[in-house]
Amino acid sequence: MGNIHSGEALKGIRVVEFGNFIAGPYLTRFLGDFGAEVIKIEVPGQGDPIRKWGSKQEGDKSVWWATQSRNKKCITLNLKTKEGQELARKLCSSADIVVENLRPGSLEKMNLGYESLKKLNKKLIMVRISGFGQTGPYKDRAGFGSVGEAMGGLRYVTGFPGKVPPRIGVSIGDTLTALFGALGAIMALFNQVKNNDSEGQEIDVALYESVFAVMENGIGEYYKYGIIKERTGSNLPGVAPSNLYETSDGKWVIVAANSDHLFKRLAVAIEKEEWLEDPRFNTHESRGQNQNEIESLVGEWVKINPSEKVLALMNEYGIPAGPVYNMEDISNDEHFHERNMIQEIEDKDMGPVHMPGIVPKMSKTPGNIKWSGPSLGENNQEVYQNILGLSIEDYEDLQSKGVI
Repeated sequence: MGNIHSGEALKGIRVVEFGNFIAGPYLTRFLGDFGAEVIKIEVPGQGDPIRKWGSKQEGDKSVWWATQSRNKKCITLNLKTKEGQELARKLCSSADIVVENLRPGSLEKMNLGYESLKKLNKKLIMVRISGFGQTGPYKDRAGFGSVGEAMGGLRYVTGFPGKVPPRIGVSIGDTLTALFGALGAIMALFNQVKNNDSEGQEIDVALYESVFAVMENGIGEYYKYGIIKERTGSNLPGVAPSNLYETSDGKWVIVAANSDHLFKRLAVAIEKEEWLEDPRFNTHESRGQNQNEIESLVGEWVKINPSEKVLALMNEYGIPAGPVYNMEDISNDEHFHERNMIQEIEDKDMGPVHMPGIVPKMSKTPGNIKWSGPSLGENNQEVYQNILGLSIEDYEDLQSKGVI
């Protein structure tokens, strides 16, 4: 590993990505934001399908691709060939981290599994993302994030009673898995440095487990009391008032005044002090038992007021509240811009591309976005000749064979 320096916490860390779609590539995007050298391997002539995902694309690029593959170096390599496998092994022997989200056993068939690679590079950390993990009776099943969301319990509790469980709206199963995988990779690096451990490790991250891990107290309540959480729409069962409410100008706001001290502030703010003496509402427990009534009363007040007034009053009294934003709303919000959460990056093919900024905010090593997602094979020459040391003759020979 190289030296850590101010600005990029992962400067000097080399990451090789065998991944398509969302989970693996999102993980490496996170590492790349903080300075890791990410080398993404794609199939010659095809590339990652994300290149063409989204509402529109220009050439071989979509805005999704430009964002997902920012800060990465992209090379093409045919892993079905012996020469391609050998080049991949050579590249991985120089890496600190390898990230893959293929079906379990796929890399092993190409002599690129963890047991094989660690013989070349004993400090290698390999993050393996799959639908159901590298072990267990379901390990060979295909699994996308949507399946993980369903089997991990998230889809079942999402939506309104009696309705079809909806999609969340983003690929949350994939991104949760990516973040758990990134956390595992960082902890493995920390272990090597802090404990002077000369060996790497294999990190097994399953989509369904990443979703299940954030399901709060659901499994505990089931085992302890036999309770199965159901879909409850926009409220929080037993915790009130905390809900979405429509304003007089047709907008939606969140108001969360569910603790006793917050509820007191709400009652004073909207001149409903009589609620504080009402036994149905004067304690957290009683409001939970009469949730529909208090939610309805708050909703009636919100409905006769414009969103600007509602939010201003909530902020004045220190009550958690906020508008429900779409992307246009976000683009017009000064707070997002002040926090540098909307960044404009110049793409050499697409022109200006706007994308989310870097999270988390770090005072000493904040990271940066240096470039948007590269064209297919854009970094072939740099990686194969400068990093792997191929001669021009060998490089051109492999090109002619379709290996790279």
